[in-house]
Amino acid sequence: MKNYKSIICVVAAVCLLGTAAFCGFRIYHYYAEVDEQTETFEEIAEMVEQAPTDETVPDDAPVSEGEDVLAKYQKLYLQNEDMVGWISIAGTTINYPVMQSRNNPNFYLKHNFEKEYSYLGTPYVQENCDIAESDNLVIYGHHIKGGKMFGALEDYKSKSFYEEHKNIQFDTLTEQEEYEIVAVFKTVAYSSEGFRYYDFVDAENEEDFNSYVGKCKELALYDTGVTAEYGDRLITLSTCEYSAQNGRLVVVAKKVG
Repeated sequence: MKNYKSIICVVAAVCLLGTAAFCGFRIYHYYAEVDEQTETFEEIAEMVEQAPTDETVPDDAPVSEGEDVLAKYQKLYLQNEDMVGWISIAGTTINYPVMQSRNNPNFYLKHNFEKEYSYLGTPYVQENCDIAESDNLVIYGHHIKGGKMFGALEDYKSKSFYEEHKNIQFDTLTEQEEYEIVAVFKTVAYSSEGFRYYDFVDAENEEDFNSYVGKCKELALYDTGVTAEYGDRLITLSTCEYSAQNGRLVVVAKKVG
């Protein structure tokens, strides 16, 4: 009987050690990939910063008729034509290409710029948004610890941080554009109790637009003193927020200039 109990204990110990080793490997693999992908994004950002300004996009890679890709994004666009823009916020780690895969929604939630599987994913525009025409571009990014990807948006819970970081740079492939933050709020996704901000892409009319902006202001964590009017172009940044199940932290901004 004692031998039987000893065998059970040994088997349990082996299973426990195996589970611990597996969990340890998964954790190590996760952080190793975070570091690797962070370095890759830094290299991509460096390519943009160092790109010459006098190149013209090759004839075989037009964005749309009559428009040319901005010189600093040409090389990246030729590498992956799913790229639709670039987002950055001065004083934060947010400095990334923005993708869109209309025929494969949420593809970049778990894929990097090279279309390889990645925990970090790549910021991307909701599939039903038209980059050139939509009233509101919904842009998603993972909330990664250490301020990586859209994890840096967590700081916008503080009004003092907002006061020092009021603007967002979101360039399309053909235009450099600046946006001013209108509201920062928390909600829950996929729930009747939450605000379905991701449903607002094109305003049916002025009332529809004002209703969206009004709800954003109503839920806002603080008053920015900024609002948006019908005809303004919006971006809505969305990332996970962990104080509630399916929580979301959302930053809404309007185009200026």
